[in-house]
Amino acid sequence: MSNVDAQVQWWPTLTVWAVVNSVNLLQTAGFLSRVATGSMDVNRVLGWLIIALAMPATAAMVAYVRAGAGWRFWIGPAVFDAFALFSLVVDHLYPIEFRSPRLPVVLVPYLLLFFGSILLMGLPMFRIDLRLWAGTAFTTSLLLASMVFAMARGVG
Repeated sequence: MSNVDAQVQWWPTLTVWAVVNSVNLLQTAGFLSRVATGSMDVNRVLGWLIIALAMPATAAMVAYVRAGAGWRFWIGPAVFDAFALFSLVVDHLYPIEFRSPRLPVVLVPYLLLFFGSILLMGLPMFRIDLRLWAGTAFTTSLLLASMVFAMARGVG
């Protein structure tokens, strides 16, 4: 960790790193399950696990705020929490079909919150520890590849 980021404790950073990489890997499995099964059933179960990751993300966000870390540290978990809440509503509590056919009024904020949270949680790792960032870049690449694969198979 650089001197600039000395005020940032390691546990919230490692927590955010674990959250973003878990999200990437869980959703990678979700996309691949869509191809293998032709349905969203497995993806829905994995969605609950992704939503549950809002708890450690929130704990890390609070730790960052309490430590006086800058906004670039806590914004990713905050956006992820917004995504988790949005997903809870549109995927589980009041399910709306917005993927196929596409419903832009739901799909656009869903994707912006999802991918925005991944970017905002992963990007600070570049300054903190390149190894952490490289791990996140790798799992994000897996996520994007699985998404493209699922889309090519008509189940993205």
